Amino acid sequence: MIGPGNSTTSTGDPHHTVRTAVPLTVGVEEEFLLVDARTFRVVPAAPHVLATAGGLPGELHPEGTRYQVELSTPVAHSATALRKELVALRRTLGRAARAHGCRLLAAPSPVLPVEGPLHLTDDEPRQREQHRRFGSLTDTLVSCGRHVHVGTLDVDTAVTVSNRVRPWLPTLIALAANSPFWGGRDTGHASWRAMAWSGWPSAGLPPHFTSTAHFRRSVQTLLASGAALDVKMVYWDLRPSLRWPTLEIRAPDMSPDIDTAVLQAELARALVATALRENAEGRPEPVPREDVLHLARWRAAHDGLEGFGLDPYSGEEVPAADLAEALLDLVAPELAAAGDLDHAAKTMAALLRDGSGAHRQRAAFARRHDLTDVLRHLADETETF
Repeated sequence: MIGPGNSTTSTGDPHHTVRTAVPLTVGVEEEFLLVDARTFRVVPAAPHVLATAGGLPGELHPEGTRYQVELSTPVAHSATALRKELVALRRTLGRAARAHGCRLLAAPSPVLPVEGPLHLTDDEPRQREQHRRFGSLTDTLVSCGRHVHVGTLDVDTAVTVSNRVRPWLPTLIALAANSPFWGGRDTGHASWRAMAWSGWPSAGLPPHFTSTAHFRRSVQTLLASGAALDVKMVYWDLRPSLRWPTLEIRAPDMSPDIDTAVLQAELARALVATALRENAEGRPEPVPREDVLHLARWRAAHDGLEGFGLDPYSGEEVPAADLAEALLDLVAPELAAAGDLDHAAKTMAALLRDGSGAHRQRAAFARRHDLTDVLRHLADETETF
C-alpha cells in the first residue's frame, strides 16, 4: 500500500462513488521543437511554419523561442475527442514543418547543443525582458512540456483540489520522463527537463495551500520578489490557472506517443475527480512531508519509470512501477465512470512493458552511439498516430 493508511483505494464499483454535478472537461497544450530535417538541429522556423499551418485562432501559436510551436486543443468532454484533436493538430503542424525543410519534434529537450544566440520570439518584448532579468536561465526555454487543464473549476475548488493532487506529481513525472539527453550528452536523469526547469525561482512544486488567500499571497510574493515578471511566469508543476477556470498540471515532459499524451490527460482528470469525491465525502486530507515530496520529485526525474521512486508520505523507496500502479488503482473508479479505464490500463501496461520515453531514447542511442538516431526516433514517433 502506498501512502498513509487508506490513501489509496481499491478499484471497487464506480457506481458507488459520489459524482460531481457537472462532468469534468479536459484540454491539452503541447509544445514542440522544430529541427532541420537533415541535421536534426533546432531551427528558428516557427513564424514560417505557423503561417503555413494556419488553423483556428488559439489552436496553433508561437512559444518562447522561434525554435518552438505550440498547439492547444479545444475543450474536450472525452478522451476519444481529445485524441482526435491532438492527431489533427499534430498532423497540421507536421505537414507545415516539412514544407519548410523541418521535422516536428515532440521532445522536451533539443538533445544536441543549441548553437549561436538564442532566437527569442520576435513579437514578445516580454521575452527580451525575461532574458535581461534571468540571464542564462532562459536557455532552458528551449524545452517542451505538456500542460493538462481540467475544468470547470472555480479558483477556491482548484486550490483545494491541488493539495490532494500534489503528492502524485512525482509519479506523473516518472510516467512521462523523456529527456535523458541535453546539450549533447546523457544527463544521468530520465527527465532532465524537470531538473533544469526547477532552476527558475517560480517553478517546481507548488506550496500546500491552506486557503485561496494563501494561494493569492504566494503568487503576489513571486511577483513582488522579482521571481516572476507576471502571472504567466508562475511555473509551478501544478497551479490553479490564472487565465481559465481549470486546474493545470504542468509537470510532465513532452512525449511523442499520442496514447501517452491521452493517458496523462485521463489520469489528470481522474485525479481531480477523485479529489472532488474525497472532499465531498469529508475525508481527511493527507499532507506529505515537504522534504520527502521534494526528494520524491527528484527521484522521479532521476529514475523515471524504470527505477525506484519514493512514497511521498513515508519516504520509503518503492519501485516506480508500483507507484504508477497505485495511482491507477486510486483513480480507477473515476476512470471507469468516464469510460477511460480500459485505455488508461492498456497504455500504462504498455509503458511498463516497453519502457518510458527516456528508456526508448537511450535504446535508440545504444545502437550506434549517435544522437541523431535519437532525434530521428523522436521525429518518427511524433508522426506516428
